[in-house]
Amino acid sequence: MHIHLFEFTDQSWWPRVLRQYMTDYLHFLITKLRIYKLAIHIIKDIIDKTGVDEILDICSGSGGGVDIVQKELSEQCGRIIKVTLSDKYPNIVPYEMLRKKSNGGLNYIKVPVDALHVPQHLKGIKTIFSAFHHFNPEQAKAILQDAVKNNTPICIFEGAGKRVLDFMGILLFHSIIFIIVTPFIKPFRLSRLFLTYIIPVVPITTIWDGLVSILRMYTPKDMLELTKEIKQAENYEWKAEQINGKFGNRLMYMVGYPKIIT
Repeated sequence: MHIHLFEFTDQSWWPRVLRQYMTDYLHFLITKLRIYKLAIHIIKDIIDKTGVDEILDICSGSGGGVDIVQKELSEQCGRIIKVTLSDKYPNIVPYEMLRKKSNGGLNYIKVPVDALHVPQHLKGIKTIFSAFHHFNPEQAKAILQDAVKNNTPICIFEGAGKRVLDFMGILLFHSIIFIIVTPFIKPFRLSRLFLTYIIPVVPITTIWDGLVSILRMYTPKDMLELTKEIKQAENYEWKAEQINGKFGNRLMYMVGYPKIIT
């Protein structure tokens, strides 16, 4: 079941400072829990099959977890795998922090990049972490169609499942974790504390967006259904699965790549 309600971070009118604090929290949590560790061998497999060894991450938010993916991919591949972060609402401060720590492995695009209209000069394997659900089915198909049109590999990851347990986990887990971790989120801001503890707009809207994300999320079956309507995809291989981590976490993903890179 795919229910497409609204998320605050999708709205152009949503204040930038609130969007940044929401994505900063997700960045912190994703990095500490290493949610995307399961994705590393999947991306490496696409690198090995296609020979494309640069990554264009779209809908990067605050870039949470991508730095770990970049570092461990580089170690496994035996060479630096460069990753470029991009977003419709680029978060420059955390991007710059990640760039400085990466020793040349991470870079970012300062201007807005719309996932539905990615400039053709931006090359590399497209990755989308925990953001594909932001797009309705027509938009999601447009993203896949654009990858096929440009003969570009694409890897889509969602760091949760669509279980009642996932839904309840967001409602209960994040309510507690917000209180504990907010003072440790960088960069430190008094306004972040105020908007979390005094007027709790950041945790409330983040939890709302998380709950809506579960309802909007595409299962592997849903994602494969989308590919059936992609035109001129004869040269493409598609694969979608759900894999489980050691601690009960789940990762749903889909990859698509051209059999022949032109």
